[in-house]
Amino acid sequence: MGTRKVLVTGCSSGIGLAVAVRLAKDELRRFKVVATMRDLDRREALERAAGETLNRSLEIRQLDATCEDSIRECVNSLPDRRVDVLVNNAGVGMIGPLECQSVSAIQELFNTNFFGLVRLVKELLPDMKRHQSGHIVVMSSVLGIQGLLFNDAYAASKFAVEGFCESLAVQAMKFNVKMTLVEPGPVVTEFEQKGYEEAEKMDLSETDEETARIFRQIYLPYSRKIFNSVGQTPEEVAEVTNSPADCVQNPPFRHQTNRFYMPLTAMKHADPTGRLPIEAFYKMIFQHDRMFNASLSILRILHRRLGKGTA
Repeated sequence: MGTRKVLVTGCSSGIGLAVAVRLAKDELRRFKVVATMRDLDRREALERAAGETLNRSLEIRQLDATCEDSIRECVNSLPDRRVDVLVNNAGVGMIGPLECQSVSAIQELFNTNFFGLVRLVKELLPDMKRHQSGHIVVMSSVLGIQGLLFNDAYAASKFAVEGFCESLAVQAMKFNVKMTLVEPGPVVTEFEQKGYEEAEKMDLSETDEETARIFRQIYLPYSRKIFNSVGQTPEEVAEVTNSPADCVQNPPFRHQTNRFYMPLTAMKHADPTGRLPIEAFYKMIFQHDRMFNASLSILRILHRRLGKGTA
């Protein structure tokens, strides 16, 4: 099989940047990467990371996943509109008590995380079906499998992504189009760090004192400990993401990047009533904080020994 054209969204930083650069630097030169971002003024970090691959095996283009015209313009600018692999990475985060989130902000979150994916797939899937080939790789999250305290809207957007892809995968298979959901756990990025800094300053006046206390004194410190213990870098996620992107014949449908999160997501399937994971998370957070901290210390040691927990 010849060189494959890969379209990656959300490449100004983080996972999107790392995935685009890793594919562009493939030693076997199997990929031509179209690395896209909403704001081309933020291209400098990608240009530096791309190095000699820039304008060779990697080109940078503008694409706003919230705008159908922007998506169509980008795809139409490609020779024969050819995209062999779509890596849908563009996304935004949101944490905090639900009472402190506006409905309009949640709608904007869905506009990027869910409807951005829908727009891209609607534009590219018909061509892939006609060609009887293609691979759609979607950057989801373990929070698309298992909900998490104070991540209500974000998890909901990833649940929507998972349901959309799982449903569409059956039809896509009929046309020899592959679909893969990549499900990272915590990923340490500048975007994530900024999000936590903003969360610490969040106006919590719309919620009750106890919820505000839980968010500031329990959730935020615990989250930082988890990121420090088992968080992956974008490059580590890109390394694992590269595996299904490489695979032409039989790529996985779901691909968790962090082995330490697998027992947590497995709980959901172990109990059909749904009580097991909810009660387990409740006890870890509110009743067994010493055990939780001890477990994180063990995980931190294993994480370092096993190469950051990549699967």
